[in-house]
Amino acid sequence: MAWSAGKLGRALPTPEQQTGLAYGALVALSFIYFCRPEDYIPGLGYIPIAKIAGGISLLALIFGVSGQWRENKPRELRLLYMLYFWWVVGLPFSSWRGNSIKLVFTDCLKCVIVVILVSLVVNSLKELRRLLWLQATAVTMNALGALLIHKVDMDGRLEGLGNGALFNPNDLAINIALNWPICIAFFFMPRGLKKGLWAFAVVIMLIGVELTYSRSGFLAVALAAVLVVWQFAIRERKFQLVLVAGFLGMIVMVAMPSHFVARIGSIVTGNQVDSMDRGSMQERKNLLIASVNEALHNPVFGVGAGNFQATAGSWHVAHNTYTEIAAEAGFPAAVLFLMILYRTVVNLRLVRKSRVYATDADVRMLAGGLWVSVAAYLVSAFFASTEYSLYPYFLVAYTTALYQITSAPEETAASPARTIGRQSKYGRTGANEPVWIR
Repeated sequence: MAWSAGKLGRALPTPEQQTGLAYGALVALSFIYFCRPEDYIPGLGYIPIAKIAGGISLLALIFGVSGQWRENKPRELRLLYMLYFWWVVGLPFSSWRGNSIKLVFTDCLKCVIVVILVSLVVNSLKELRRLLWLQATAVTMNALGALLIHKVDMDGRLEGLGNGALFNPNDLAINIALNWPICIAFFFMPRGLKKGLWAFAVVIMLIGVELTYSRSGFLAVALAAVLVVWQFAIRERKFQLVLVAGFLGMIVMVAMPSHFVARIGSIVTGNQVDSMDRGSMQERKNLLIASVNEALHNPVFGVGAGNFQATAGSWHVAHNTYTEIAAEAGFPAAVLFLMILYRTVVNLRLVRKSRVYATDADVRMLAGGLWVSVAAYLVSAFFASTEYSLYPYFLVAYTTALYQITSAPEETAASPARTIGRQSKYGRTGANEPVWIR
């Protein structure tokens, strides 16, 4: 039986339903990346669940937000397109083409998909909070599980659970540093039991960083702690929190394991007794110099995405995001990456200028938490290779979404309009409501 045009129209999902499906795929991708259920549920490890989630997200990107491609183009998204284009263009010049092709069309593409999905389908503060809650909760539970099981490496450094992005002690510490400010933001938003749970999460994260003995994690958390006091105590005029923060800081310092104190001291003194350095500081210095040399000798396209480990001859990453991306994709890629990160700062600055920021405490808390997280990432990126990891791109996308959500109520009669059914805060506004676009 032939379908009539009317029946076919009713069978196809509406643009709003398509956006909802795309958001569901985004939540699934976030859950799989941060929670890694295949590490804990027997049998899932044999299923390529991450690849399946990536495929679903790609389909959601193609069919769920197809009507928004030309209408919603934040500058950071355009810069990301250019960065990905540069990764692709550099493939013929790669020293190990097979490795670069695999990385560019898997991990790099996944980073692009995440930013596009978040910036185009996260249309309300509730949706953004859900994603941030999922990420912060996953990192907290991983840290708590690692503490309870006390899973450590050969040096006694705390490792994350599973085999994903949080397994390595340094990666676990850096992820804690990035999500700790978000937990602080959630602490100030609810009341009652939830506030107590977030306070517990904050403490667990601090203990987790100490037991990883990560110097880069300590520096990122230390900076985050200073900025948290500034953002949530001084800027919000809650001066009593300064005393609380000082008291907690003294407790943390007194409770520090002696090995951790020695390891932090080795940042200045080098390999000293009980620092567990084992020459790693000198090795990282050599890798940093090697990555700079590779960038200088291959300034345009680099040695190819993911190839620094092979060309350096040590099979170690550079442990510096900025120099490694220059070594592997050239200085143009490094500049584009820095410009993308700069846009996160611009987004949050524009959020602070919005009328919603002045009147909505939840927006102020989330904006403050993201601002501290971005600052912590900018520091931690000097000590870790994260250019192909999802979490910095999630940060970029979160600031884009928050900016677009808070700018929606500020449109004027002269503002451009589009019909994508966005939400100003609490729900969808309808397909024909104009939304301001920069």
